[in-house]
Amino acid sequence: MELQRTLQRQCSGLSPEAGVDEAGRGCLAGPVVAAAVILPPDAELPGLTDSKQLGEAERLRLRPLIEAQALAWAVGIVPPQRIDEVNILNATFEAMHEALRGLGLRPAHIAVDGNRLRRFGEIPHECQVKGDARFLHIAAASVLAKTCRDALMEELDAQWPAYGWHRNKGYPTAAHRAAILRHGPSPHHRMSFRLLAAEQLRLDLE
Repeated sequence: MELQRTLQRQCSGLSPEAGVDEAGRGCLAGPVVAAAVILPPDAELPGLTDSKQLGEAERLRLRPLIEAQALAWAVGIVPPQRIDEVNILNATFEAMHEALRGLGLRPAHIAVDGNRLRRFGEIPHECQVKGDARFLHIAAASVLAKTCRDALMEELDAQWPAYGWHRNKGYPTAAHRAAILRHGPSPHHRMSFRLLAAEQLRLDLE
């Protein structure tokens, strides 16, 4: 329970308040995924914190607890083709808005991890840098976004095993970039991103 006691339950005095976070902004492949979560005041989620500080087993343990206790939750998914079309920042906003529209309960206030959010209708919002390590509902959203995206990347890995997405989840690891150099990009790669490192680009041109 110690980790949970360090997290605040709200960043405003308005209720209900939705916590929002995303996963996959920095990836070379796959969608960007956002989640929105409204928790009850008495939510009990021991061990919950920023998903980046949790192992996979802990995230998977927490996911059904969050879904069961939340007053409302939803995810938004924007594919790589749309990311290439509108850029990753705008695609992230679209994923967040999709998640917020999916809530069955209209929030009175939105608390979002990071420093930017495109206004969502007339609902006030507040951006919280490192909010996923400070607020319980944002941490819950980070877990749902991360576990949803990881599951999607594992499904894609079954179709495109050469890139090791079951391990790297589309992030720019050395092995992932080496696979792109060897096999070329897949339909799920973000072509607007720099898929190869500078030294790989030089090798490719030689």
